[in-house]
Amino acid sequence: MFLQILLNLLIAFLWMFINNDLSVSSFILGYLLGVAILLLLRRLRHTPFYLRRLWAVVKLLLIFVRELTISNFVVIGHIIRPKLAIRPGIFAYETKLSSAWEVTLLSCLICLTPGTLTLDVSADNKILYIHAIDIKDAEEMVLQIRRSFEQTIMEVTRG
Repeated sequence: MFLQILLNLLIAFLWMFINNDLSVSSFILGYLLGVAILLLLRRLRHTPFYLRRLWAVVKLLLIFVRELTISNFVVIGHIIRPKLAIRPGIFAYETKLSSAWEVTLLSCLICLTPGTLTLDVSADNKILYIHAIDIKDAEEMVLQIRRSFEQTIMEVTRG
């Protein structure tokens, strides 16, 4: 992936110097030309294209911002209510992630989302114990984490 990014930037700068135009528009045109060349060369080497993984990283960031915003409003709603009607609890989340880096990223994203906290991770990195400020349905929370964070983390790390 790093080699593809470097090669794409090299093609963009070469395009700028060949055309003797050091403007941003010339760089963008050279970059797009580099993307097209790398797409053609990718079929020869059978390697995944780096923009797909970059898109997965952007998608993970957008999902995190969405979840962060939604949970902030939910927590503020709990705080503003005159009567505190929450059901805090701890549930076990069995993850499909395999590497320690993936599990760490998932637990950090859960901890950064207001209203949830990763308390512990099992020794085999397969089960996360999560505290939530309001658990209506633990299975629903498991599905939400699996559909949002876990699936996108796998797209980022496994291509």
